[in-house]
Amino acid sequence: MIAKTFAAALMVSGLALASLPAAAQEAPLTPKQAEAVKKVVRDYLMEHPEVLGEALEALREKMRAQAEADAHKMLEARKDEILKNPDDPQGGNLKGDLTVVEFMDYNCGFCKQAFEPLWEAVKADGKVRVVIKEYPILGPDSVLASRIALVAKAQSQAKYDDVHRAFMKFRGRLDEKAIYKIAADQGLNVEQLKKDINAPEIEKQLKKNMDLARALDIGGTPTFIVGDRIISSALDQPTLKQLMDAARRSAAKQGG
Repeated sequence: MIAKTFAAALMVSGLALASLPAAAQEAPLTPKQAEAVKKVVRDYLMEHPEVLGEALEALREKMRAQAEADAHKMLEARKDEILKNPDDPQGGNLKGDLTVVEFMDYNCGFCKQAFEPLWEAVKADGKVRVVIKEYPILGPDSVLASRIALVAKAQSQAKYDDVHRAFMKFRGRLDEKAIYKIAADQGLNVEQLKKDINAPEIEKQLKKNMDLARALDIGGTPTFIVGDRIISSALDQPTLKQLMDAARRSAAKQGG
């Protein structure tokens, strides 16, 4: 696209250079020659300003493609951390042929918006494993909620599922009072929780998630990893299905 949009301008400037003596073409331009070339290009752009818009669009596309390529490399380099951390909460079909990873925060409204569509898509598909990355970036209350969820996970995946679902279905901001009430409602011992949330393994798990998110340039929630794509957006069920189907096609193509 860049070649097409700038072709005429470059051709004009090339003709200007070609009109110079051969020796001058090989040597650095004099200030006067440089000004002449600049004028040719400027005049062309003034007559065809649409070229600038096309060039900017081409630049944006080039930057997007480069960012996508960089993300693919990083996903491959950190594959085990993304997919195989045994401490991560998991759901869906644990023997499925595709894994969807979500970085989430319990006080993120978009995460709550994406909660039901995610699990509906997973249930409808039947062959998807889900990995949850606790990524509490919206303040101390979010950190507390993630700590409690991970303590529940240390007890059992079922306990985590109950707490996770209750936190995600809560409407409004989760503060300390609401967090502990929900935890108690799910059968957790609040006094024991207050001791366990500062355990070194909980701190280690959150730090690993934070470090991984930074490495993948994930700055917001929810962020999903589906196949070789990173999507920072609340996704609806049809979009998730499209992404899962595309990830399978891509994997089959690479495998073939």
